[in-house]
Amino acid sequence: MPPGNCRKKEPRVPGRRRPGLPGRSWNSSTGGGRSMVWRKIRIFLAMIKFEHTIFALPFAYLGAFIAAGGRPTAAQLGWITLAMFGARTAAMSLNRLIDRHIDALNPRTADRALPRGLISVTEVWLYTILSFGLLFFAATRLNWLCVELMPIAVLVLVIYSYTKRWTWACHFALGLADALAPVGAWVAIRAAIDLPAVILGLGMGTWVAGFDIIYACQDYDFDRRYGIHSIPARFGKERALVIARYLHAFSIVMLAGVGYLLHLGWLYFLGVLLAAVILTYEHRLVSPEDLSRLNLAFLNMNGYLSVLMFVFTLLALTLE
Repeated sequence: MPPGNCRKKEPRVPGRRRPGLPGRSWNSSTGGGRSMVWRKIRIFLAMIKFEHTIFALPFAYLGAFIAAGGRPTAAQLGWITLAMFGARTAAMSLNRLIDRHIDALNPRTADRALPRGLISVTEVWLYTILSFGLLFFAATRLNWLCVELMPIAVLVLVIYSYTKRWTWACHFALGLADALAPVGAWVAIRAAIDLPAVILGLGMGTWVAGFDIIYACQDYDFDRRYGIHSIPARFGKERALVIARYLHAFSIVMLAGVGYLLHLGWLYFLGVLLAAVILTYEHRLVSPEDLSRLNLAFLNMNGYLSVLMFVFTLLALTLE
């Protein structure tokens, strides 16, 4: 062979693409794959408003600690946490799937992941099924009553997303869905539904329904135009805010009732008092004419409330 046709073989360099060959190197493609996976996860967590978990999870822990007398096991808390994650993820994923066409029409929600095509319907269905599977598995690790009651919980989580299409009482359906958190945690510990658990669920449910009514005020014009049912659309923003105040007052009474029934002590009642102060301030942040501070009232104040209630309940159970 003539010398001109002889080429010295170059050593392979990991991650380097050979000249003249299309495509990416193995290293760059896997790096890009990982980046895409993390991007999808971030999109999904943003879509389901993962940060809003702070509303329900502390109340689930609150129910668990009260039911256990302040001493749930690490395993119980772990399975309750996984059950909560599965239930909330499944519920929010279903809500985004069911409402995706409405969300596309609403200027406030048009930039969500599904309307924008940032995530596919198939992917969200997959996450939903996996989340329900996680909920079921966690229930089997807790007790038989959790498993038996799971179909009822799933039914509530599914029905909620449809209620805005036919009744202004949809806010109470959301409240019922969130009330499952402390009641479910109670059942996970005691394998029974007791009166304090029901009252605690009423306290959380009316709290959630109240702030959902406040939150719905920003969609007043859209809901009336497209026939979406809500208390603000049905009764007006001014009356809606009054209804929310009454619901929050009832919520405080229910939370105090739990402390009275179980003799939880002054630290618990201090937490209830602080919750009442937070709700009072929350209502001062919004008015029918000015909803500019609604996000502060919705996310910050309610996040503080749930965490404070759990902390003061824990202190009452461990120090008194």
